[in-house]
Amino acid sequence: MTELKYRRVLLKLSGEALMGDRGFGIDPKVVDRLAGEIVEAHRLGIQVGVVVGGGNIFRGVSVAADGGDRTTGDYLGMLGTVMNALAMRSAIERLGAPAVVLSAIAIPALCETFTQREALRHFAANKVIVFAAGTGNPFFTTDSGAALRAAEMDCDALLKGTQVDGVYTADPKKDPTARRYERLTHQEVLSRNLQVMDAAAIALARDNKIPVVVFSVHEHGAFVNVLKGKGLCTVIDG
Repeated sequence: MTELKYRRVLLKLSGEALMGDRGFGIDPKVVDRLAGEIVEAHRLGIQVGVVVGGGNIFRGVSVAADGGDRTTGDYLGMLGTVMNALAMRSAIERLGAPAVVLSAIAIPALCETFTQREALRHFAANKVIVFAAGTGNPFFTTDSGAALRAAEMDCDALLKGTQVDGVYTADPKKDPTARRYERLTHQEVLSRNLQVMDAAAIALARDNKIPVVVFSVHEHGAFVNVLKGKGLCTVIDG
């Protein structure tokens, strides 16, 4: 039996990861695939929390860029994450694992409101938790929301699914000489301005001694492989 590297993790997925090739919205096939990997991890005995962004539906920063109100835009983006979270919960439950959505903003008709105590109770009840609405505050990204939930839930690691299989010296899609880092420290990510997550998220992970593992969300089975200590990824710790 393969020894598991982590026992409780927070998986961060971008909203764009749910689009597939559609360019907007949610591709049910992609959601089902990602949910399948989460369910597989759950069946291995790993407690999984999930944070999904909302960029496939709405991005608050785009409103500000066009001269609109950033606060309103960010709240609209939070609602987008709730939509994604509900879709992910539905897919996870359809595949046979119990799941719950906890939102940082109160929407009682759709989901429970987040509190640390309730979240820990759901983990104890062996449920997958999908965290929605980021931190519940404007001007904070869902990366920061993921780092915050990982700290509050005392997770062993924060796993971020991205477009590539780790952190590179440059964009490997544009620069064929780009080199993948096997390991970095949180401080190296900040000092080198490596665009892994926003600085607040990396600093929060550093201060709470939470490793950040960056892997490709497009590689089938990559999430479970990382949990087993296999597959290509970049580990940020220390």
